[in-house]
Amino acid sequence: MNKTELVNSIAEKTGITKIKAKNVTDAFIETIIESLKKGNKVTLVGFGTFSVVKRHPRNGVNPRTGKKIHIPGKKVAKFKIGAELTKL
Repeated sequence: MNKTELVNSIAEKTGITKIKAKNVTDAFIETIIESLKKGNKVTLVGFGTFSVVKRHPRNGVNPRTGKKIHIPGKKVAKFKIGAELTKL
């Protein structure tokens, strides 16, 4: 399912217009991103938890040349699956 299909499904299930469903979906995504940028977790009980984790710098190998390279550390988004999704 892509974003358009998600918006259409939300509109159909809630009885609101597709434009309103798109606005709600966009606001939901923006709210999660803003919260993660602040370093907060977003927990949706039964669905899962979005969080930010820091990856430490490490050494790697370029698979084409075999040369060792340095991979810098960075922050990445993480999603931990909730109890309801584990039952699939």
